[in-house]
Amino acid sequence: MGNVPRAMLWMLASGLLFTCLNALLRALAQQLDPFVAQFLRYGAGLLVMLPFILRAGLAAYRPKGLGGQLWRGAVHTAGLMLWFVAVPHVPLAEMTALGFTTPLFIMFGAILFLRERMVLARWIAALAGFGGVLVVVSPGLTGAGNPYALVMLASSPLFAASFLITKALTRRDSPAVIVAWQAITITLFTLPLAVWAWTWPTPLQWGLFLLAGALGSAGHFCLTRGYSLADISATQPVKFLELIWASLMGFAVWGDLPGPATLLGGLIIFAATTWIARREARARKESAA
Repeated sequence: MGNVPRAMLWMLASGLLFTCLNALLRALAQQLDPFVAQFLRYGAGLLVMLPFILRAGLAAYRPKGLGGQLWRGAVHTAGLMLWFVAVPHVPLAEMTALGFTTPLFIMFGAILFLRERMVLARWIAALAGFGGVLVVVSPGLTGAGNPYALVMLASSPLFAASFLITKALTRRDSPAVIVAWQAITITLFTLPLAVWAWTWPTPLQWGLFLLAGALGSAGHFCLTRGYSLADISATQPVKFLELIWASLMGFAVWGDLPGPATLLGGLIIFAATTWIARREARARKESAA
C-alpha cells in the first residue's frame, strides 16, 4: 500500500475518534463555561499522555525548535476559543456544514504556503465531498442569521492554519512529540481564561473529560501520522466521511433515523472518497512501475 492510501486510513481513524469527541464536548460545553471545558479537555489530554512521556523520558519529547510548537498551540487555541463559544448555540446541521469548510481552507493553504502541487482530482473529490455535506445538512439550515454561526465559521481558517503548521512540523518532529506539545501549549494558553470563569466539574464530568482527553490525543496522533505520510491536500477528501460517522452515531445513541438527504449525501461523500483513494493508489503504482 502506498503512502497516500495509508495516510487516508490514518485520517479515517482520526475522523472516527473526532466524531466521538465532538459529540462529547458539545454536551460538556452546554454544562460548563466554554473556556473551562476547553482547558479541561486539553489538560486531560496532557494527563493521559503523561505516562507515555515519563516512560520514554523527557528528552524523547523535546521538539526540534520550540517556536513552531508555540505558534501551532497559539493558533489552535484561538480557533478553539471561537469553536467552544459557538458550539452550545449552533444546531448540529449548521455546525457540520461550517466545520467542513476547514478542508477547503487547508487545500488552498497547502498550495500557497507548503508549495504542494495543485492536483485537479483532489479538488474534484473535495468539492464533491463538500457538495455531499450540503445535500445532507440543507434541510436543517434555517437561514435565521444566528451570529454564533459566524463565530464558528471564523474558527475554520484558524484550524486550517493550525493543521498546515502541523504538516510543516512533521518534517522534523514525530507525531507523538507534536501531539504532546499541542496539549502542553493549549493547556497553558487557556489556563488564565479557565481560572477567570472556573466552576468545579462533577465527578462524572471529570471522568468524561478524561475520556475526551484520550479520544482527542488519539485522534490528533492519527491525524498527524496521516499528515506525515502524504501531501495534506491528498488526505482532505477523507475528512468528509466524518458526516457519515456522525449520522451513524446519532442513530446508535439517540435513535435518529437518517433521512433521504442524509442517505444521498452520504453516498456522494463515499463515492468521492473511494474514487480519490483508488486514483491515488493507481497513480502511485504507475509511478513506481
